[in-house]
Amino acid sequence: MIQPLYQELGSRLGRAGVVPTGPPIAYYEDAPDGDGVIIHATMPVSTDPASGHDFEITDLPEISRAATIVHRGSMDSVMATLQTLARWIEAHGHRSTGYPREMYLECPEDRDKWVTELQEPIISG
Repeated sequence: MIQPLYQELGSRLGRAGVVPTGPPIAYYEDAPDGDGVIIHATMPVSTDPASGHDFEITDLPEISRAATIVHRGSMDSVMATLQTLARWIEAHGHRSTGYPREMYLECPEDRDKWVTELQEPIISG
């Protein structure tokens, strides 16, 4: 589902002459009407915000504390990795405070060889 968003973002950045400076990051938030989830496909860039682009330049919301895990393989098989992360969070007395971010560290054409870091915001107790 997110792949087309990155293809579109890459095209828009290319047309604007903006070069990504790091790995793509996806993050999620509840829709304002409470019906569904908004998916954000992002790429870090080193440029000043400017009008006239057909994309938005923004700072990602800070995650002050996170539990992280590296998932190897297609995102179609991410559920087992997320469950491992959830068990670790619970076993160590923490609670999740939102959706995990996905930082795509390696994304070769063969999705089974992807490497993705999952970053789940947490609080103690």
